[in-house]
Amino acid sequence: QVQLVESGGGLVQAGGSLKLSCVGSGRTFSSYAMGWFRQAPGKDREFVSAASSTGGTTYYADSVKGRFTISRDNAKNAVYLQMNSLKPEDTAVYYCAQTDGPKVRTAEVQYPYWGQGTQVTVSS
Repeated sequence: QVQLVESGGGLVQAGGSLKLSCVGSGRTFSSYAMGWFRQAPGKDREFVSAASSTGGTTYYADSVKGRFTISRDNAKNAVYLQMNSLKPEDTAVYYCAQTDGPKVRTAEVQYPYWGQGTQVTVSS
């Protein structure tokens, strides 16, 4: 049974930083690409970033490019999202998700496994 557990959310002022973590279990973590998505109040969930199974390929939504960095440590079964220069519009519940293959994916439907989410609130 695949489980993904996020942590690291919280309240931060605009311009600040947070680092989200997601630890996976239940299957060989290093075989699968990982992604981060977010859902703001009243909005659809949207893609934020993804990393291939090795971490060698990464992809970002335009809205976070240059501010967020995805990384993974397969020895720890973990993926991270370093978020810098945070803006109030980054406020959302952030979810990590796991694909069924090694390549980067950006669509929700390509991610069968999801964490429970962690709240990020950026105050102005």
